[in-house]
Amino acid sequence: MDLFDYMRSTNMEKESPLASRIRPATLDEVVGQQHIIGRDKLLYRAIQADKLSSLIFYGPPGTGKTTIAKVIAATTSAEFRQINATSAGKKDMEEVVKGAKENQGMYGKKTILFIDEIHRFNKGQQDYLLPFVEDGTVILVGATTENPYFEVNGALISRSVIFELKPLEQEDIKILLKRAVYDEEKGMGAYEAVIDDDALDFLAELSGGDARRALNAIELGVMTTERSSDGKIHITMAVAHECIQKRVLRYDKSGDNHYDTISAFIKSMRGSDPDAAVYYLARMLYAGESVTFIARRIMIHAAEDVGIADPQALTVAVNASLAVERVGMPEAQIILAEAAAYIACAPKSNACVAAIGAAMQAVAETGNLPIPAHLQDAHYKGSAKLGRGTGYKYVHEYPNNYVEQQYLPDELTGRKFYKPTENGYEKKVRSYFDIIRK
Repeated sequence: MDLFDYMRSTNMEKESPLASRIRPATLDEVVGQQHIIGRDKLLYRAIQADKLSSLIFYGPPGTGKTTIAKVIAATTSAEFRQINATSAGKKDMEEVVKGAKENQGMYGKKTILFIDEIHRFNKGQQDYLLPFVEDGTVILVGATTENPYFEVNGALISRSVIFELKPLEQEDIKILLKRAVYDEEKGMGAYEAVIDDDALDFLAELSGGDARRALNAIELGVMTTERSSDGKIHITMAVAHECIQKRVLRYDKSGDNHYDTISAFIKSMRGSDPDAAVYYLARMLYAGESVTFIARRIMIHAAEDVGIADPQALTVAVNASLAVERVGMPEAQIILAEAAAYIACAPKSNACVAAIGAAMQAVAETGNLPIPAHLQDAHYKGSAKLGRGTGYKYVHEYPNNYVEQQYLPDELTGRKFYKPTENGYEKKVRSYFDIIRK
C-alpha cells in the first residue's frame, strides 16, 4: 500500500457512518446478545477456537448480525469473503468457490463466506451453494431478518446452526451511545460532545432495540448541533427528538404525567371506552413507555375489572404480554391495542377483587382457623386413625357433580366472599349456583 492508498483508506474510514466505524473488533467488545455470545456459550467458544461450522444469524435490523460476522472476520485464520444477496449473483459465488478451492488445495486454508440478506437469494442460488457447504469448501455464515425456516432452503438449514438475535436492551443501547459520543478512537469523542441523561434514555427507548438507528441519530446530532458557550456540543432532549424525528411528549416516567396517563388508560378500559383506551395507549407508546409495563397493567386490569364476567380477558392479556416480549416494537403496538380494546369492550365485574379483599380481612381477623377434618389430607398411612378425610363426599358420585357439604371452617360457615354479578359470564355462574343448590 503506497501513501495515497493509505490516505484514501484512512479518509474513507473517517467518512464511513458511525455505526460502521464503531463496530467491535473482538467478541468482548460486542454489546448485547449474551444468550449466544456469552463466554460460556457455544458460539463464543467456537469463534475463539477458530472452529466454526456453517451458521445463520437471524434477527431484526441493527441487532448485531453483521457485527458478529465482522468479529469472526477479525478473529479467524480462515479467508473471509463477504457478499450481499441483494446485489450478488451466481457469478459472485462462483468466484468465491473457485478461490476457496485454491485456498484449500494449495494452502490448506478454509474460506468463510458471509452472505448478508441471504433470504434474498432464490432457490436456485441457494441450491448452488449446497454441495460446497456440504463438502466443506466454504463455511457459510448467513444473516437474515426473515425467519430462515421459511426463507432458506431446508438443506442449507439442516447443515447450519441457527442463532436468533434479539432486539438490544435499552441498557445495551445506552452503552453504545455513550461509546459513540465519548470514544475518541472509534466514536466521536474528538468533537467534545456531551449527552444529557434524559436524551440518552429517550434515544435508547425509541431506537426499538436497533443499534444502527440509535447510532445514526446520535451521529446526526453531533454533526449538526452548534457548540454552546462552553465550547461543547450538548445533545439535549430537544436535539434528540430532532435527530430521531419524533415529537417529545411531556411524559416523565417518574412524575405525575406518567401516572396520570396510565390512570386514564386504565379508567378508560374500566369505563368500556375502547377509543379512549387506544388513544392513551398511543400516547404512552409515542412517549417511549415500556411495552412490558403497559402489558402488565393490562393483565392486572383484566383480572381486577373484568374477572369472570369474561374469563377470556385474562387469557387475552397474558398472551398479549408474551407476544409483546417476543415480537417487540413497532408491531407490539398492534398486540397491545388488540388487548386493550378487547378488555375495554368486555363486560365488567370486580367480584373477584371484592372476594379476595373480604377473604384477606377474614384471615387477618380470625387467624388460622381449624380446617374441617373431612377436607384434610388423607393420602398417608394412619390418616384415618386421626380422622383425616373421614366423611368427605366426592362430588362426582352425586347428581350434577354437586353435593352440599361444609368447606369453610366452622367459625365462618355461611360467609359469602365471592358474589357473582349479573354481567357477562358471571350471570351464568349465578344461574349455575341457583340450579345446583336447589
